[in-house]
Amino acid sequence: KSNKKNIFSGRVLEIEGLEDLKVEQAFELADASAERSSNGCTVQLNKEPIEEYLQSNITLLSSMIDSGYEDKKTIAKRIQDMQKWLDKPSLLKADNDCEYAEIIEINLDEIKEPILACPNDPDDVKLLSDVAKTAIDEVFIGSCMTNIGHFRAAAQLLKDKTELNTVLWVVPPTRMDEKQLRAEGIYETFERLTEHTEVPGCSLCMGNQKRVKEGASVVSTSTRNFPNRLGDNANVFLASAEVAAISAKLGYIPSLEEYLSLMRDIEPMSGEIYQYL
Repeated sequence: KSNKKNIFSGRVLEIEGLEDLKVEQAFELADASAERSSNGCTVQLNKEPIEEYLQSNITLLSSMIDSGYEDKKTIAKRIQDMQKWLDKPSLLKADNDCEYAEIIEINLDEIKEPILACPNDPDDVKLLSDVAKTAIDEVFIGSCMTNIGHFRAAAQLLKDKTELNTVLWVVPPTRMDEKQLRAEGIYETFERLTEHTEVPGCSLCMGNQKRVKEGASVVSTSTRNFPNRLGDNANVFLASAEVAAISAKLGYIPSLEEYLSLMRDIEPMSGEIYQYL
């Protein structure tokens, strides 16, 4: 944007210090880096989460073969390659003497509450407490920045509602996610509260498919909130799926106290909620 320096543009990001992230969580960071015009992104992980991810993928791909998916040869080759790595794990690491165009250090211990990007600039970020009580018209939970755990959490936060004062959009990133959420009964909550359970994929985030109402105030889990992207003259906050679900429930962005109170209710179930395919 004008008068801004995008230090990520055309460069490769190397993210360190989050070695125990799940691979799916690392994917979210990589997706976000693409939205900042970087050429690529690596996240340094320990081998354990990668082993867990590949084992899960082998199980999934094997079931696809058993279910009669086409091109079994290609799927079998992927399984073989994954197993080859599992038999002899090897990870890339940055050179000890490498030089970087820029180094950004973030102390996560200093972050005590959710951070939102404010209308309509992904660089204009504020703490939840700074934007609390802002009235919200529509909420979008979807895009590549979400995973299946986010939808379980959102449904849990919304399950006691019979109707909403906000318009809720629910769009899992893949059909596989949608199928699993339906099998778990999660989709029943969403379909009770909204008619906007869209075809899995980009939906509102793409900006050229569905649109929010003109001038709407929106909380979205999508990757960008540039002017008019989700809707004409819309004011869009970017937030986590949990903040988005609570905003849909309350009709406004929650205070920190409201957020923490509602999140405490799902904390005992976090092990089940944040499981991946």
